[in-house]
Amino acid sequence: MPDKASAGQVRKMLSRPERNETSGKRRLRMAPPNVSEEQTLPTEHEPDHTGTARYIEEIKETADKFSRDHATVGDLKLVSRALRELRYAFKVFTPYRRDRKVTVFGSARTKPEHPAYQSAVEFGRHMAEAGWYVVTGAGHGIMEAAHVGAGRQMSMGLNIILPFEQSSNYVISKDEKLVNLRYFFTRKLMFVKEVHAIVVFPGGFGSQDELYEALTLIQTGKRDLMPIVCVDEPGGSYWNNWLQFIKSSLLEEGWISPADLSLFRITDDVDEAVEEVLKFYCVYHSMRYVRDKLYLRLHLAPDASFLDQLNEKFGGILASGKIELSQSSELETGDEHLSDLPRLVMHFNRRDFGKLREMIDFINEELGNCP
Repeated sequence: MPDKASAGQVRKMLSRPERNETSGKRRLRMAPPNVSEEQTLPTEHEPDHTGTARYIEEIKETADKFSRDHATVGDLKLVSRALRELRYAFKVFTPYRRDRKVTVFGSARTKPEHPAYQSAVEFGRHMAEAGWYVVTGAGHGIMEAAHVGAGRQMSMGLNIILPFEQSSNYVISKDEKLVNLRYFFTRKLMFVKEVHAIVVFPGGFGSQDELYEALTLIQTGKRDLMPIVCVDEPGGSYWNNWLQFIKSSLLEEGWISPADLSLFRITDDVDEAVEEVLKFYCVYHSMRYVRDKLYLRLHLAPDASFLDQLNEKFGGILASGKIELSQSSELETGDEHLSDLPRLVMHFNRRDFGKLREMIDFINEELGNCP
């Protein structure tokens, strides 16, 4: 089980930017990988003193209603299996909730000699070296490659049970951090709920489906913002061709907004992909809604002049009021180890998530490079 950092250790563990002697550039602050939030509640309206008992009772009441509704055997089997799968998956992931994790998607058919496979190996290795766990579908191809790079200790798997193609790869097979699932929807929930970044290598329908779902959840605010990086083989055109379709068929038709393009990045350079993931959390930590306000947790407190910049550049994303510096709310529960982190609080309009991502990028860029 991974070690946990206390509230007092969070800031001490932050690395200060160092100067790269060869390039002369300052390295970004890199936050520790094991001080993530444990509770991922979308909104908190009032203190909850009932603990888990209330929700266990609600689950039992819902189960009783199935009997009163004369639910079919097929429906009951689906609900029963899904609930059992999620319970076990949560049990496996709970000890690692404070640890940063990245989901890696990509084709199960990619061969070890393919450049994309080699890139996935390199990516997995770099993320594991940074202290991040690498989560994949536990299969072969790109999934196997990312686990090869990360190694068994830093790998986690969500394997789908299929009559063909999908058996767990040799790295994660029989590991305690491997979960076997029958349903794609329970598996896909875990892929986006339990991680802090998503990286997608070239793949087929499944990889495209997983990417579009992640983008949809983030664009609509059903999932907190996190980096999404589309990684091609060196010199490859897979993602650039995809981006051309997105711009010509979605953006030009007005079906997405220009700022929605800020929700993802495209690169054929593994180092750039790693940097894109890590720098997202160099100053920004996490977000939490409390009643009608959005709280952005930060590793560093901005000064008054920087707050003025934020309000001038990003005031359009507010439903009312201003972006202000704050302490934790009394309604934020379950993450006491984050209680001393400074917050930005605002009445966000819950619509312009692309612009909100641009604001977080601006915060990281401006504060993450300061001495």
